[in-house]
Amino acid sequence: MKKIMTLILALSTFSVFAANQKLTVDTSASTLDWKATKVTGAHNGKVKIKSGNLNFNGTDLVGGEFIIDMTSITCEDISKKKANKKFVNHLHSDDFFSTEKFKTAKLVIKSSRLGKGGHFDVEGDLTIKGITKPVMFRANVDNKGKMATATADIKFDRSHYDIKYKSGSFFQDLGDKLIHDEVNLSVKLTAK
Repeated sequence: MKKIMTLILALSTFSVFAANQKLTVDTSASTLDWKATKVTGAHNGKVKIKSGNLNFNGTDLVGGEFIIDMTSITCEDISKKKANKKFVNHLHSDDFFSTEKFKTAKLVIKSSRLGKGGHFDVEGDLTIKGITKPVMFRANVDNKGKMATATADIKFDRSHYDIKYKSGSFFQDLGDKLIHDEVNLSVKLTAK
């Protein structure tokens, strides 16, 4: 009887470990696109994923994180090379992301639960310029066991991260120079 109980305990412990899986993000197959709007239009670009992981319990997303290489930020909508370079350099400056001092940003998944529409309702912590604030978003996950893809649209308020440049939260009477505080991130993570 004692041997049977030991065997049952060992098998149940194994099944728990087998159900919990940590997949490593494939940075070459993962993407992060950003978009910011202003009164007179919008800009968009890309940032590289430096590293990350997704944690699963069976097929359910339960945690994870990814590191963003802020030094890789690009702008995709300005076609003139000189103007593009000037704009990207401005994004690197202290007016925006201070990338010389803060080379990376990070998103950590704190909790995740399956929603009614088949998506996951995710709560996480987003760190930009050394400042961490909570974010909530929906993620769609395709988990095939040894490989998973997660996609999400994440919105954050740049004014919460000391990014004040032409923000209506800090300055008045900006008129058509106003840049909106909300920034959109479209993330696709492939992990295996």
